[in-house]
Amino acid sequence: MSKILFVVTGADHWTLADGTQHPTGFWAEEAVAPYEAFKAAGHEIVVATPGGVVPTVDQASLAPEVNGGQEAADKIAATLAESSEFLEPLKLAEVDLAEYAAVFYPGGHGPMEDLAVDADSGRLLATALETGMPLGVVCHGPAALLAATTQDGSNAFAGYELTGFTNAEETQAGFAEKAKWLLQDRLVAAGVDFQEGTPWAPKVVVDRNLITGQNPASAAPLADELVKKLA
Repeated sequence: MSKILFVVTGADHWTLADGTQHPTGFWAEEAVAPYEAFKAAGHEIVVATPGGVVPTVDQASLAPEVNGGQEAADKIAATLAESSEFLEPLKLAEVDLAEYAAVFYPGGHGPMEDLAVDADSGRLLATALETGMPLGVVCHGPAALLAATTQDGSNAFAGYELTGFTNAEETQAGFAEKAKWLLQDRLVAAGVDFQEGTPWAPKVVVDRNLITGQNPASAAPLADELVKKLA
C-alpha cells in the first residue's frame, strides 16, 4: 500500500471578470473516480487543502445530468459524504511530500481561484516533478501548475506535454466570456506543449512522471494510468 496525496482546492467561489463570485469548489467526478480507483488498488489517500479548510464540492457536479442520471449522482454524493479524508484535510503548507508515493489534483473551477497562485502548492508540484514522483492533474487542476516556478522564474512544467480544460470546453460551458483568464491560454503562455482533444471526450496525456486529463471524463482513465505507475 502506498499513500497518495490529494491536493484539493479550498475555494468555494471563482471570481469572474466583472467581480462577481461564481459558486464552485472541486468537481465531484474528478475526485470520486480516482478516489475509488486508488482505494480499489489498495492505496491510502490523504487530502490536503490551502489552510486545511474542508473542501467544498461544486453543487453543479452533483446534478443528475452530468453524472448519467440520478442514481449515479446519488452514489457520488454518498461516496463523498462517507469519505472521511475529505472532511479532515491537512494544511497544504505542512505536508511532507516524502511521506507520499504520488500526488493527485482534481479540478473544478476552484483551482482557478486559489491553487493557481498558491506558493505552497507550486513548490510541492515542482518538487514532485523534479523527483520523478507520479503526478496526476485533471481538468481545471492544471491551473495549479501556473504557480510552479523554477529558480530562474520560468514555469517548472515548460516543455512538458499536457492537457487540461480547453478554451472550447470553457466556451461550451458558458464561462469563456465571463472569465478573467482561460486555462489553456495561461498554460500555453507558461511554455507547456498543450494537447487539445475533442471537447468532453476522455483524453489523457502522459509525459514522464506527469499524467494529465482534459476534462471530467478523463479522471477515471487518468487514475488508471497513475495506478500503473505505482504497480
